[in-house]
Amino acid sequence: MNDLRHAFEQAAEAVKRLDYRPDNDTLLKLYALYKQGSEGDAHGDQPGFFDFVGTAKHEAWAQLRGLPQDEAMRRYIALVDQLQA
Repeated sequence: MNDLRHAFEQAAEAVKRLDYRPDNDTLLKLYALYKQGSEGDAHGDQPGFFDFVGTAKHEAWAQLRGLPQDEAMRRYIALVDQLQA
């Protein structure tokens, strides 16, 4: 396992142990960066019209289309580090 992937997975665990719940915009950023870093570009059908949370998550992820997975991992790690500070 490379160092970046290991740091990414550690950040994913660390975010679960935050002392507070980040605001919704930050949670969407975390979700989108995590998905882009772990799976690449958004795929699959967009959730239904009345699934507001699912739609917001899918749209946030889709906005990162084309961002390399390594860069998404770096941004995710940086955001988690910022939240821990």
